Amino acid sequence: MSELNKQLGSYRWTICALVFFATTINYLDRQVISLLKPFLEGAGLFGSDPLHYESVYANIVICFQIAYASGMLVVGGIIDRFGTKIGYAISLFGWSLAAIGHAFARSPFGFGVARAALGVPEAGNFPAANKTIAEWFPKKERAFATGIYNSGTNIGAIVAPLVVPWIAITWGWQMAFIVTGAIGLIWLIFWYYIYDSPENKLQNGKLSQQEYDFILSDKDELSIEESKAAAKISWFKLLTFRQTWAFFLGKLLTDPVWWFFLFWLPAFLKEQYGLKGTEVSFPIAVVYIMTTFGSVLGGWLPKYFMEHGMDANVARKRAMFIYALFPLLVLTAQYFGGYNMWFAVVIIGIAASAHQAWSANIFTTVSDMFPKRAIASVTGIGGMAGAIGGIMIAKSAGVLFDHYKAAGDIRIGYGIMFMICAFAYILAWTIMHLLVPKFKKIDL
Repeated sequence: MSELNKQLGSYRWTICALVFFATTINYLDRQVISLLKPFLEGAGLFGSDPLHYESVYANIVICFQIAYASGMLVVGGIIDRFGTKIGYAISLFGWSLAAIGHAFARSPFGFGVARAALGVPEAGNFPAANKTIAEWFPKKERAFATGIYNSGTNIGAIVAPLVVPWIAITWGWQMAFIVTGAIGLIWLIFWYYIYDSPENKLQNGKLSQQEYDFILSDKDELSIEESKAAAKISWFKLLTFRQTWAFFLGKLLTDPVWWFFLFWLPAFLKEQYGLKGTEVSFPIAVVYIMTTFGSVLGGWLPKYFMEHGMDANVARKRAMFIYALFPLLVLTAQYFGGYNMWFAVVIIGIAASAHQAWSANIFTTVSDMFPKRAIASVTGIGGMAGAIGGIMIAKSAGVLFDHYKAAGDIRIGYGIMFMICAFAYILAWTIMHLLVPKFKKIDL
């Protein structure tokens, strides 16, 4: 890649870095509450009955996910209509203010409102990010670039457990929300001065002609985009395509696994192994460090297949099938974790890494199948599906864990949830393959 960048220029990777940091902030802000859960319970902010804390927490999580799903109904279309630069900036400004607003909540209702306020603008990150990558990268580099920016989810998840509990212990849980929320406002400055379309960057001399031509080197895409560049595409039109439903169902089945790990991994380590406070920080950081490698590898493998002569469709499908197999290992997490906690941590890390590898590719299937002017809208449809799945898994987890905690063995509840996580990807891959045997660009 370095030799290619020397010949062409590398401004597109600067744009990728901006999207990476936005995604890092996105996941940092949404994970804070899972790490502050013990602090909020201890302060009596989840009510007075410890037997219902899990359900209260699940309902707060669901408030975020309902709002996130609702945001997906409109945010993708707004970004497609008004453009990436304005849409991304509004989204990040909104969720940064909402993240700070958590500091002023004093009840489950207050945290529910704050989570809802966070969920709507956070829905803009992935539609805007996916559209940015499609605008700035040719098809053969998109999965790799997506894997890089998507690894920001892991970095956010690594930074959060290392920093958030320490801030809460040192300055109070309110400052943990304020400090992390304020970081997004700094990103906006860089976004405003650095980002623009490839056409505008070419005109002002920031982008070389060679790199511009490379970005637009997919002739099949160029002809489709130019032929109907002004056409508006409604959700109703998009929902008539099997390709949309393939992405919808793929996200519906697999996104909940990531939501589960994100919001309940600290609680699992606490319940199963008795970790307290900052003791959970290092195991969680290890899991998300592993997922960083999974995310980048997820984009690299199909690129490697294509560079060695494999058809793009076969390369994408084969890589996704390989990644779908690894989560099956989570079925053994509690068994081997009975010998040593770190066996469970590593196994969960492998499963979470496989999710990120899968995620890098399922996002890229949108640009494989749809023209650029529809990418944010289709990504929004899939994001809504993932959020709906997240709502279902959060409610299920809350009910299961309360039930088995009352029965005296919450580990059974985690065992059931791990079974769901294990088989989700194989099922999703099969459904996507049956709906769309070949990922091919459609003409809208």
